Amino acid sequence: MTDLSPVLAKARVAVISTIWNPEIVDSLTDAAIARLKARGVVPAGIRQFTVPGAFEIPLLAECLARQGSWDAIVALGCVIKGDTAHFEYVAGECARGIADVARENCLPVGFGVLATYDLEQALARSGPNDDNKGVEAADAVLDMLLLLDGLNA
Repeated sequence: MTDLSPVLAKARVAVISTIWNPEIVDSLTDAAIARLKARGVVPAGIRQFTVPGAFEIPLLAECLARQGSWDAIVALGCVIKGDTAHFEYVAGECARGIADVARENCLPVGFGVLATYDLEQALARSGPNDDNKGVEAADAVLDMLLLLDGLNA
């Protein structure tokens, strides 16, 4: 599935993942990185960063965006609903923060942070198939990179 695009071949993509729910997030991360490579991003153009939790993703994404050395960011994590409102605050602020980073920096940021009601939903969205949300987040940033490059042509 290589795009054979010079834009993707020279792309620098940061992958941010969380340490919470490692069974889920590791699968998202592996799938996202595999998709980046399959579409033509060279391994040297991919760097993985790990943050404590989903709430911390936007801060690192903003810091990376300000560096100016990244063409895109893929954000990956998993927040599973518990018995308190914590789920809503963490998932909502993570989504808002990631969207803010993308808009304020004109930088593609793929949203692969699951917000599920239970473990089964998270497992279904992080499995070894193309329904894996890590794959979708990687595809989204690469598609946006190509679209934005086309605007500058």
